[in-house]
Amino acid sequence: MHRPLKVANACAFWGDQPEAAARLVAAEPTLDFLTLDYLAEVSLSIMAIQRAKDPTAGYARDFVDVLRSLVPFYQAGGETRIVTNAGGLAPAVCATACREILRAAKLSHLKIAVVTGDDVLSALKETSAAFANLETAAPRSSISDRLVTASAYLGAGPIADALRAGADIVITGRVADPSLTVGPCLAHFGWQTADFDRIAGATVAGHLIECGTQVCGGFSTDWLDLPLPQDIGFPIAEISVDGSCVITKPAFTGGAVTVPTVKEQLLYEIGDPGNYLSPDATVSFLTLQVEATGENRVRISGATGRAPPPSYKVSATYRDGFKAHGQLTIFGNDAVKKARHAGVALLTRLRDAGCVYRETLVECLGTGASVRGIASRVSDTHLVETVLRVSVAADTKDPVERFTKEIAPVVTAGPQGVTGYATGRPKVLPIFGYWPCLIDREQVKPVWRFIA
Repeated sequence: MHRPLKVANACAFWGDQPEAAARLVAAEPTLDFLTLDYLAEVSLSIMAIQRAKDPTAGYARDFVDVLRSLVPFYQAGGETRIVTNAGGLAPAVCATACREILRAAKLSHLKIAVVTGDDVLSALKETSAAFANLETAAPRSSISDRLVTASAYLGAGPIADALRAGADIVITGRVADPSLTVGPCLAHFGWQTADFDRIAGATVAGHLIECGTQVCGGFSTDWLDLPLPQDIGFPIAEISVDGSCVITKPAFTGGAVTVPTVKEQLLYEIGDPGNYLSPDATVSFLTLQVEATGENRVRISGATGRAPPPSYKVSATYRDGFKAHGQLTIFGNDAVKKARHAGVALLTRLRDAGCVYRETLVECLGTGASVRGIASRVSDTHLVETVLRVSVAADTKDPVERFTKEIAPVVTAGPQGVTGYATGRPKVLPIFGYWPCLIDREQVKPVWRFIA
């Protein structure tokens, strides 16, 4: 009988806690796998900019530091394997940097594999298919000349193949987040690709842990009541051969794993709960059973699955102009009224100077402005302080550059009570539009290989 597989997640996004992986293996040295998820929808655009400046870039360099932090664990005989999408646009380059870390630590016996094939930019640019935007139905042709990246969300198959072949570390580009967990399950349990109910359960487990501390109470409704919020534990999924799992966390860490935290994470970023689409299975959450089995232990069972869709989802990004944000603090009587008036005056001066903006926004933070359309704006009259934030976006860089030079003059030309200009002139930032679309599986060829 197969024992449960212990899969932990040590990274929810590019920029998450760098010491989490070392802390996890120190607390739970018998973990089978660590997963680390670095890629949000626009992460690859940032990597593309970095790679344009430096051909050795294009991946999440944070992961190299994470691996360096794990060297003492492996030197002491640790056997936890790693699956991560830190490879971004350059899995092989990332793997090469990791190989050098291991060689220097006399850990060359650890095998690194890379998964590629997710980059479908050439297909989007060169084929006649429409690749219509899933949200707007607009044709790809409207942004073809501005495309920067296009990556298909690959599934768990090549990850499992690499693990079966003996890989200790698997570095991928874009894969579906839960597939980082499904791959180890396929390899460990020997499931077939048509074991959809079991794969559905592993997909649920991967979905629950992919956002790191969230399932352990981070971002939860009852966050204020959590113990030790400064040290919320990262999650561990103990996955059984039938696809059911127990979500838990290391002992003596903060946060809590409860039925409410698990249910909140189940609903995070999903569409139809009866048809959760992944490249490994189509999953129904409607049959799930969620029950507490002990302190900080919640069991999830009953997932049902069907065949996955005939296409992969693609996350494409394109250049969409420039933006900048400037902010100042306004203190005193009528603070909100003064701030709003100053923001409007600033934009009027710029328009009078001939600047054309695609979008502008004046916000008075503290009045409900940061959640427009959700929270009702509170009364302006009793507030004696607000943060004025003015934002602009344009198709070209020049009017945005001009805007960044007009924030400081508000200190002397604006109302009394202006303060908070300590961060200097705002930066002009590129805007990357998000273009979700579909591509036939036949057009995508996932492959894996070892890095020697």
